[in-house]
Amino acid sequence: MALLFACSKESEDLTPTGTGTTGTGTTTGSSVAIDSTTTSSATPEGNTDKAANADDLLANSTFSSTVSITFGTTVSISNPLAGNGVSIAQTNGDVVITSTATGVDFVLAGTTTNGSVKIYSDKKFKLTLNGVNMTNADGPAINIQSEKRAFIVLADNTTNSLTDGATYTDSSTEDMKATLFSEGQMIFSGNGSLSLKGNYKHAIASDDYIRLISGTITITSAASDGIHTNDAFIADGGTVTMTTLGDGIQCEEGYIVINGGTFTINVVDKGIAASYDTDTTIDPYLTINGGTITINSSAGEGIESKSVLTINNGNIIAKTKDDGINAGTFIYINGGTVYAYSTSNDGIDSNGKITITGGKTVSVGASAPEEGFDCDRNTFKITGGIAVGVAGATSTPTASVSTQPSVLLGGGSANQLMHIQSGEGAEVLTFLIPKTYTTMLFSSPKLKTGQSYKVYSGGSVTGGTNLNGLYTSGTYTLGTQSTTFTTSSMVTKVGGSVGP
Repeated sequence: MALLFACSKESEDLTPTGTGTTGTGTTTGSSVAIDSTTTSSATPEGNTDKAANADDLLANSTFSSTVSITFGTTVSISNPLAGNGVSIAQTNGDVVITSTATGVDFVLAGTTTNGSVKIYSDKKFKLTLNGVNMTNADGPAINIQSEKRAFIVLADNTTNSLTDGATYTDSSTEDMKATLFSEGQMIFSGNGSLSLKGNYKHAIASDDYIRLISGTITITSAASDGIHTNDAFIADGGTVTMTTLGDGIQCEEGYIVINGGTFTINVVDKGIAASYDTDTTIDPYLTINGGTITINSSAGEGIESKSVLTINNGNIIAKTKDDGINAGTFIYINGGTVYAYSTSNDGIDSNGKITITGGKTVSVGASAPEEGFDCDRNTFKITGGIAVGVAGATSTPTASVSTQPSVLLGGGSANQLMHIQSGEGAEVLTFLIPKTYTTMLFSSPKLKTGQSYKVYSGGSVTGGTNLNGLYTSGTYTLGTQSTTFTTSSMVTKVGGSVGP
């Protein structure tokens, strides 16, 4: 049955369940140093693209003319390009800019409780938020009806805020669906801060792509998504904190690349998602090259790609109701630290294959039939890294393509320590169990084929560093020995359940 339900359609070379033996039930009381040095990384696989684009760098563009708009009791406008390519109309606090000029920096400042800015531009432009606080009761606060690149600069040492209306005045010819909306690309930079509230739909949206280079963005609430794009979302830095009733970062018809930045995402639906609607020629891949990502979702998935998801580096925590991490065709984990915790589904779920070459990954799924690692009957390759998956069941690594040993073990209880050491007494795994489970999958460079191991439960750790339950330093005092096993093959099954 283990072979029948293995993750790969090929023979898995599983060690028979009988190889694992019941432990003595004795407590030794001795201690062992937790190994903090043994790591491994094989050749990375998947996508390494950083979506670099020189045209997205503010330094590569020149904006020599400044047009200033300051809100207050009245709207003050300074427009040196009047009659030379920039016209500005103002009605009851609503400002409309029409520009054919090149190299213009539009600077917004001041406060309005019932105003807005709409921009029409034939050329790329810079939009500097220089301490502007804007609320618009019947539409977006900033509405960019231009398909050209907009450099959104959060001026250093400034705080800015944008709030839209719960209902919009209808426009049959113009799309507008966010507090800050653009038909074209939006490139965020600067070292100021921007706070947004999306009462109508999204907080920030582009019908092209959004790139975040720097700045602090806080989305206090959004009726739908925090950041919504059509073609792509790319992050090189910055800090984003959001609370939404929909998705966190949603790319509707394209890809997502995160090279850096800090993201704290509290959502009802998906945390970060790259997808496509009907055009199957689109490749909605998602690549994480770095950054710190923390996701809490009360109903949806944490991180999802409708095609290939690659994690090359970064620190990721996804706590969700649905799958913690999900991909349509492939999941590659090459580095970083990953913690995926699902209360009702799989921790990490690929509808295709899974490959782990490095990093430290802890995946927690719900009770059977949900899994810590799930790839149906597709290939599951492990060539490096440390992987711990606990749930009701697991997919089984494919022995014929894996080069790092794995072991499948039986259950453990929440908040209890679980420890594995070699027959010679060297620490292999010390793990604080996050929730009660019936199946564990463990793979590590500390596991070697043809060696015997002891499994302990309970005990204590002193002076230890705990990384999502995985101890990387300290001293473990032995608890109760529960079982032993011998890794006589690439995949050893001692206990637990293998999923479909």
